[in-house]
Formats: sequence, C-alpha cells, structure tokens
Amino acid sequence: MSNKDIVLAFSGGLDTSFCVPYLQERGWAVHTVFADTGGVDADERHFIEQRAAELGVDSHQTVDGGAAIWDGFVKPFVWAGEGYQGQYPLLVSDRYLIVDAALKRAAELGTQTVAHGCTGMGNDQVRFDLAIKSRGDYQILAPIREIQKEHTQTRAYEQAYLEARGFGVRAKQKSYTINENLLGLTMSGGEIDHWEVPGEGARGWCAPRSAWPTVALQVRLQFIEGVAVALDGNVMPGAALLAKLNALFAPYGVGRGVYTGDTVIGLKGRIVYEAPGLIALLAAHRALEDAVLTKQQNRFKPDVARKWVELVYEGFFNDPLKTDLEAFLKSSQAKVNGEVVLETSGGRVDAVAVRSPHLLNAKGATYAQSADWGVEEAEGFIKLFGMSSTLWAEVNR
Repeated sequence: MSNKDIVLAFSGGLDTSFCVPYLQERGWAVHTVFADTGGVDADERHFIEQRAAELGVDSHQTVDGGAAIWDGFVKPFVWAGEGYQGQYPLLVSDRYLIVDAALKRAAELGTQTVAHGCTGMGNDQVRFDLAIKSRGDYQILAPIREIQKEHTQTRAYEQAYLEARGFGVRAKQKSYTINENLLGLTMSGGEIDHWEVPGEGARGWCAPRSAWPTVALQVRLQFIEGVAVALDGNVMPGAALLAKLNALFAPYGVGRGVYTGDTVIGLKGRIVYEAPGLIALLAAHRALEDAVLTKQQNRFKPDVARKWVELVYEGFFNDPLKTDLEAFLKSSQAKVNGEVVLETSGGRVDAVAVRSPHLLNAKGATYAQSADWGVEEAEGFIKLFGMSSTLWAEVNR
C-alpha cells in the first residue's frame, strides 16, 4: 500500500466526519475504523457505515469491541468500585480499545500513520496519543487540533466545511458532542459547557421522571470472584449482561448525572452522563463486597482503586503500574461470590438482598441486637480502644 495511507478512528460524528475530507484534501488515502463498543443499535451502526461511504473513504471496517471492553475495562473497574473524583464512571475508557482496533488496521495496511478527531482542549487527545505512543513508533495526526490554531469556533467551522462540500450534519451534532458505548453515554457542548441547566435535547438513554414506570424493578445478579456472570438466573457473556442492564434500568432514569471535574490538561470539564447498567452493576458488587471482605480490605482497597481510576482517566492505560494494581484488585475478589438483588422505583438503585457463602457473620452476635461477649469485655475494649484520646482529655483539662 501507499505510504499515504492513514487509519482514522471513526464514529460518524461531526469531528471524525470533518477529518475525512480534511485529510483527503491533503493527499491522504483515508481508511476508517469504527470500534463498536456496544453503545449503538443496528440503525446507528448502519448510519456510521453509510456515512463513511458517503464521505468517500478508501475503506471502512466495523469492529465488534463488546467483549474487549468487558474484559479490558469493566471487570477491573467494577473490582475497583470507584468513579473518577468519586463520581464519574469512566465512560471514556472505550478509547483504548478504539486505539487497539485502529492499530490493528494500520498493521494490515502497512502504515504507521493514524488519526483521531480529538480536540486540543479535551482529555481524549491525551488518551489517544499516549495509548498510541505506548504501542509503537506511529505518526499521529489530529485535524481538529490543527484547525484550532486558526479557528476559535471549531464546531461552526466544521459544520460549514462539511456543508460546503455537500455533506449534511445531523441536528443533534450541531448542539452537542455525543459519545455512546456499552458503558454509557456522555454529552457536552451548548448550555452544558456554560454551567446552565441541560436542555431537553441533552438526554440519551435515561427516561425523564415523568416517564418512569409505576411498578418497581427487581433484578438478581450472580457474581463469581467479583465478576457478574448471570442475570436473573440466566448465564450470559459480560457484554450482553451489561447491555441488558442498560435496557432494564434506563427506563427508570438510573445512572444519569451532571458532572464537573478536573480534566487532564487542567481545565474544568462538565458533561451529562448516563450509565444505567454500569451504575447498577457497581451497586450490586459493592453490596456483596462490603459483606465478604475484611474491615482492613474494605479500608485499604479504595486507595488502590482511586489510583487505578486516575491512571485510566489520564491516559496511562498501558502503564505497568495499572497492571500491578489490577493484580491486587483481582486478588481481593477471591471470595466475592454470591447473589445480590437490586431494586429501583426510579432515579436510584439499591441492593436490597445479599446472599453469599462467604458473608462475615459472627455466629453468636448480631450488630446492635445480641452478642456472645459480656458487659465487662465490652467496657474493657472501649477503655483500651479509646486510651489515647481519654488520656489527652485528662491531661489537658
């Protein structure tokens, strides 16, 4: 193949659609790759493929990434159990699997040049670039970063650029940047970026309160070594299980949030996110884990989890420290076996029942109800446990 071949990570959205004619007009033969990480239906997948054809790419591939995102991200993320800054469930983590698909296609074409549609202002450029650089000596082109050198209103410029060449722009792409995958959906742009109330158009999977079902939803999840393996008794692959949870909990509005956080490059970022299945999965896993891990495990594990989340968020997906931390997280899951019943009436989800052969129940004692120790033992424990504080109080009265 020609050394002018370039592989573009493609989603069919405004930014990556703009990249195609932009690169073509600079002499590149553009080969697009869409990594379907489970956030689009058959109609949207067809649209993306047709969009690539309409734009006149030299070739297009659609890659099924559902299994990869489950094994590569969902399992360790659920083990970690922490969102970025305590809230955001890392819905951007499919980017690393998109990089894998793009580099595989580059190897097939015999090119070392890849492109993405990330802006020069966001986090994704860091994730894409670092993930690519950690895999080899590649040339990376980022057309949106390039046009930002001359144009401050980049979205308007991209729209005008495409329309001038006869390519339409979907209405929702004119207002928001939308990303969907198996993990969930994120939206930014418009009033979201200006800390205003998200408009009616800023809604994806999660139903508004007025549309929530009137009957509560209950589901039962089974875990083996911290991995969800069955839903309501039906064993299924992880990606299919998460997709089913999305479908079940989205009508109840579970997993929707408005999040402001510290970006990799130092700006504040604000998004609307919707992750019904992932939030439900986290709630079930946390309830089971809290009941079977020791006090010391439950206290220490969040420190490891926060560091793992930071590495993934900031682009260090291939850093050896991430692998080291995952070894600990996996080890902590050896006894996280059992079933959890989740329930929602809308908006939030609760773990209402937990069953496991590894529940840390004391046979002769129940918290605040009964005990198999005497009053003197309790008083002695309290005296020794609080010795330092009571001594300080006595000395400094």
